[in-house]
Amino acid sequence: MLFLFCFSATVSAQYITVDENVTVEELVSDVLIDNPCANVSNIMVTSWAFGSGNSYGYFTAGTSDFPFEDGVLLTTGRASSAIGPNGNILSEGPTNWLGDSDLEQALGIGGSSINATALEFDFLPLANKISFDYIFSSEQYLSNPSPNQCNFTDGFVFLLKEANGTADYQNLAVIPDTNTPVKTNTVRGSGTICPTANESYFDAFNGFEHPTNYNGQTIIMTAQANVTPGVLYHIKLVVADQGNNLYDSAIFFGAGSFKIEKDLGPDRSIATGNPLCDGEIYPLDATEPGNNTYQWFKDNVAIVGATNPVYTVSNNESGVYTVEITYDNSACISKGEVSVEYSAPVTANPATIVQCDDNSDGITVFNLTKADNQIVAGNPSLSSPIYYENQTDTAPISTPTSYTATAPKIIYARVSNSFGCFTFVEVTLEIASNNVPTPAPISTCDLDDTQDGLHQFDLAEDVTPIVVDGLPANLIVTYYPTANNAVNETNPLANDYTNETAFQEIIWARIVNGPDCYGIIRVTLIVNAFTAQNFEDEEQFICEGSNTITLSVASIYESYLWNDINGSETNSILVSSPGEYSVTVTDANGCEDTKKFIVNPSGKATITSVEINDFAGGENSVLVNYSGLGDYQFSLDGVNYQDSPLFINVPSGAYTVYAKDINGCGITPKEIFVLDYPKFFTPNADGYNDIWGIDYLKKEHPRAKISIFDRYGKLLYSFSGEGDGWNGTFNSNPLPASDYWFTITLENNRVIKGHFSLKR
Repeated sequence: MLFLFCFSATVSAQYITVDENVTVEELVSDVLIDNPCANVSNIMVTSWAFGSGNSYGYFTAGTSDFPFEDGVLLTTGRASSAIGPNGNILSEGPTNWLGDSDLEQALGIGGSSINATALEFDFLPLANKISFDYIFSSEQYLSNPSPNQCNFTDGFVFLLKEANGTADYQNLAVIPDTNTPVKTNTVRGSGTICPTANESYFDAFNGFEHPTNYNGQTIIMTAQANVTPGVLYHIKLVVADQGNNLYDSAIFFGAGSFKIEKDLGPDRSIATGNPLCDGEIYPLDATEPGNNTYQWFKDNVAIVGATNPVYTVSNNESGVYTVEITYDNSACISKGEVSVEYSAPVTANPATIVQCDDNSDGITVFNLTKADNQIVAGNPSLSSPIYYENQTDTAPISTPTSYTATAPKIIYARVSNSFGCFTFVEVTLEIASNNVPTPAPISTCDLDDTQDGLHQFDLAEDVTPIVVDGLPANLIVTYYPTANNAVNETNPLANDYTNETAFQEIIWARIVNGPDCYGIIRVTLIVNAFTAQNFEDEEQFICEGSNTITLSVASIYESYLWNDINGSETNSILVSSPGEYSVTVTDANGCEDTKKFIVNPSGKATITSVEINDFAGGENSVLVNYSGLGDYQFSLDGVNYQDSPLFINVPSGAYTVYAKDINGCGITPKEIFVLDYPKFFTPNADGYNDIWGIDYLKKEHPRAKISIFDRYGKLLYSFSGEGDGWNGTFNSNPLPASDYWFTITLENNRVIKGHFSLKR
C-alpha cells in the first residue's frame, strides 16, 4: 500500500493543479494583472457552476512542464477537469448553458456558440501598450478525426474597447500580423487527415501523459494592442463551444502576463528587414503625460545622463534600447524596449558613359542604364540605380534609357540596398571624339535567279571587317536602319540582313568599346544586278568523223572562264567530243553569269533496208529502216522531207530514198523501185498503152513469170520479167475488149493475182 501511494503521488505531480474557489476579483487583480500601472475596476464573470466548482479558476503548473507557472483558466466545462492526464474526452457543459453574442459577432459565427465563460473588467492604463500571454487548448484537436470533424471549431476572443465609447470590440486573439481569429481550425498541426493551418503556432497533439486533459494546444501566444494612457477601457475574455456542447476547450492566461508598456515602435533590425541606415539618427520617444521620470538603457546598461523622454540613437550604435518610466513618482514603472541595428554602409562606384553624337551638335541621347553594372559592380545586395539630374531632386529622370543631354554633363545615380538605405554617385556623360572614317560603298552582286537588286548580307562577315579596319581591337559593331536608331539603340538589324531598297541602301553602324559608343558611321550597301544576253542553255551537235566545233559567246565581257580541260579564258573554244560545257563571264562590277552548252553526238544515217509494200493497186507503201546517232528526216524526192520513215500511197515508179540528219551531218540516198500493174491498156496502135506490162519488173525481178487468162481461166499468154508484156492478141488475133486475169510469180515466190481491162 505504501508503494502504491508513492507511485500515485509521483504521477499526480506531472499535472497542473486547479483551484476553483479563488474569487474573480483575486483572479484579475492579483493573478492576471498584478501591475500598479493599471487601475482595474468593474470586474465580473459569466460562467457555469458545477455544484461546488466553476468553469473558471486559478491554475498552477506544479512540478509539470506546463509552460505557464500559474495563471487564470477559463473553460467550456468544469475548470478542475482540465487537470491531466489526457485520459478522456471532456464534454461537460449542459445544453442550457448559453453562448456569448459578442464572441459570435467577433468570430462571425452567428448564434451558434454555447457553454461560454466570460471574464470582464475595466482598466485605466498609464502607458500606451497592453498585452496578454495565453495558450488555447481544446478537445477538438483530435489525433484521429473523421473528415466531418475537421470543420468543427471552438473559439476564443480577447475583446477590447473604450469603456465609455460607442465603437465595436476589437478582437486581439488573432494570428500575428493577420485578422484571423485563433480557433481549432485556424491553428492546427500536421499528422491528421485535417488540413494544417498556421502550423508554426501549434504546439502538439497530446498523448495520455500530459499536464492537461486536452487533446492539443497552441504555443504561448500574445494578444496586444495600443491604447491611450488615461482612457478607460473595457476588456472581455471569452471562450465558448461552437455548434454543440461537446468537446470542451480552455484558455490559460499566464499570471502577471498582462503588461502595460511603452511602445517605442517596431524593432529596427536586419532580421526584421528594417535596420537603420549608415549614419542615420533615430529618435526614441517615450513621452507620457504627467510628472514622470525616465531612464534609458542600452543593452541593459544605464546610459549616463539619458533621462529625457526622447533619446536619439546615433553614431551607428546598434543595441537593445530600453526605457523605464516612473509615473508621477508612484509605484507604477512601465518599460519600453526596442532593438536597433544599423545596416552596413551602401557603397557604389562612379561611372562614365560615352555616347556618340550623330550630327556633332553636342547634344545626344544617353542610355543611362548602361552605367548600371559599373555602379553596382556585381553586388547582388544593391538595387538597380535610379538616375537624377541633382541629388536634391524629388523626381528621378523619367526616361533613363533615352535621356537627351548636352555633354559633357554630370548626373547622379541613387543606389539602395535591400533595406532602403541609399547613396548617390556621380555619372559623367561624355561624347565620343574618335575619328572613324566612312568606308567606301560595299558592293556585291545579286546572286539569285531574280535580278531584283536585293541580296542577303552577312553583316558580321561582309561589312564589319571593313568598318573596323584600322581601328583598335575588340570593338563591337551593331547595325541600324537610321542614325537616330543607332544613337538610341533601337530596331537593330539582324546579322543576316536583306536590303529593303533595291540596288543601293544606307544603313548605320554603331561601334562600341565595352559600354561606350566609339562612333556611328553610315554604310552604303550596293547590289549590282547582271544578266548576260542570250545566255539560255544552248544545244550543239558534233558529227561523227568531224574534228571540232566552235562554242562561243559575245566578246563584250571583262573576263571568261570555260570549264574545259584547259580552263580557257577566251570568248570561244573548239571542242572535239560531246559533253556539257559552260562559260562564266564577268562584267565590270565583278558580277558573273553562266551559259551552258550541251554538245550531243550526231552523224549521217545508215539505211539498213527499205521495206516496199507494192502491187497494192496504188496504195503502196515504203518503210525506210535505218541506224545512226542523229535525228533524221526522210524524203522520196530530195525536196520534201518528213519526220516519219514510212511513206504511204506511193505510186509505182523509180525513187531515191533520202535520210537527212537534221543536225547537218549529211544525207544518205538509196534507189528503190515501187512496182504495180496497170488497171487497163488500149492496144490500138496509137503508141499509148498498147502493151500491158509491169514497169521496172526487168530491174527488180527479171526472172519473174507472168501468166494472163480470160474469164474462163484459159491461158492466153505468158512472159518473163525480162519480157515486154502482152499486146492483147491470142494466136496473133486481137482479143475483144473485156476483163482479163493475171498471175505474177516473183523470184522470191511471192504470187500476185489480179485483173485488168482491155479496151478497144
